[in-house]
Amino acid sequence: MNHRRNLVLLGFMGTGKSALGRRVSVLAGCPFLEMDAELERRAGRAISRIFAEDGEEAFRNLESQLAEEWGKREGAVIACGGGAVLREENLRALGRNGVLACLTARPEVILARTARSPKRPLLAGENPAQKIRDLLAVRAPLYAKIPLQIDTSDADLDTLAEQLLDAWAKEN
Repeated sequence: MNHRRNLVLLGFMGTGKSALGRRVSVLAGCPFLEMDAELERRAGRAISRIFAEDGEEAFRNLESQLAEEWGKREGAVIACGGGAVLREENLRALGRNGVLACLTARPEVILARTARSPKRPLLAGENPAQKIRDLLAVRAPLYAKIPLQIDTSDADLDTLAEQLLDAWAKEN
């Protein structure tokens, strides 16, 4: 497949942006770009350390710079961090040459998927289930603005990848 526009995966942590993005990029034969991994690479430290040492605002600034940069690329699958929607400028930058898709999942599914990962600074500490509900309450209206919505709660990876490939092909 030859895609001029990017496929940009947005959504809350644990909705499958990375796993699904990798699968779609393999099927489409195009590059897979993961914002969080690239931010860690450039900073030379884990996101949890960036949050702890520099604060969330500094991390969001780095994220916005990367969104601006990657929004100029072509033909890639881009998996954004869950908070990329917190700044409208990120969606504008990524949407200039990208098909935006929001992945969703039920809170209990998100909890099960994220429970094993120590790389979730916003869920650190006690009661991650409540933290998920609180963060979703804030971000849900922002995610809802993205027209293409795909619930990843129950479908298998291959089915979801085909859905995304079809939606991406219609926009290219």
